[in-house]
Amino acid sequence: MIGRVTSRGDSIRVLLVDDQELFRRGVKMVLGADDSLELEEVDDGDKALELVRENPYDIVLLDVRMPGRSGVEVCAAIKEISPTTGIIMLTASDDESDLYESIRSGASGYLLKDGSTYEQVAEAVRLVASGQSLISPSMATKLLDEFVQMSRSPAPATNLTPRELGVLRHVARGLSNREIAEELFISENTVKNHIRNILEKLQMKSRMEAAMYAVRSKLVDDVP
Repeated sequence: MIGRVTSRGDSIRVLLVDDQELFRRGVKMVLGADDSLELEEVDDGDKALELVRENPYDIVLLDVRMPGRSGVEVCAAIKEISPTTGIIMLTASDDESDLYESIRSGASGYLLKDGSTYEQVAEAVRLVASGQSLISPSMATKLLDEFVQMSRSPAPATNLTPRELGVLRHVARGLSNREIAEELFISENTVKNHIRNILEKLQMKSRMEAAMYAVRSKLVDDVP
């Protein structure tokens, strides 16, 4: 099943991928009423990939566990097709392995269905579209625990430039592109270019994964 909320000008293009029709309906009621968002929805990963190949989206909301392809597999495939698409895992799974695999596959957000209102989902879409990352509080605690473990095993150095290292440190501290630009007295577009270069050099798919690398490499002293 494929559903569409018609385009309304210069808006954020969002694709919702979930096999639960009732849940899709609830998300569509809220996101579809927001003039800044343009929503389409499908019920499985293969249909999602077909649409992404035709016309990339700004944001994909993706369930982790679906019939057929898993959300993690679809996430990785979307990032191969459209690296600039922001992916938010919107799921009932609080399994930390799903969280870690989602981040490694390129997700920029991880929200639990049980702990998020539809309005919070809409706000998450806007945040990730602006270049930020977002994780449900309970899952963020698990990710911080992973940070602690990673910091005990430094990773080898890379060929990042001093400026790229500076940008990466700010990414690891949770700053948005705009905040990094203000801190370093450069434009947001320059920040985006640096982040794209960082991800290419590190062979990573998301800024969240790059932040984890920064912690593992002990590049950020004030992050646990």
